[in-house]
Amino acid sequence: MQKRYSVAGARQNFANVIASAEHGGIVEITRHGRPVAIVMSAAHFAGMTREVPTFADALRDWRERHDVAHLAIDEDTFVDLRDRSPGRTSPF
Repeated sequence: MQKRYSVAGARQNFANVIASAEHGGIVEITRHGRPVAIVMSAAHFAGMTREVPTFADALRDWRERHDVAHLAIDEDTFVDLRDRSPGRTSPF
């Protein structure tokens, strides 16, 4: 944490708390010495809570943005790439 204020201190320095968060800082608010809240910029919060695409969605989007036809990848290039053995034998 860059800055820490008690609830009373945050109330008295509200403009500074907001300014710190707005400029990328994270401000911790405490009550009786224990953390009770965090103040951060809206952009930081949005980055933390945004939906993360699945791998399949990301791959589909990448394929839509890039022309892979010129790579001359044969259909069978990846067929034998994966080891299909079951791996370790189970003792059970």
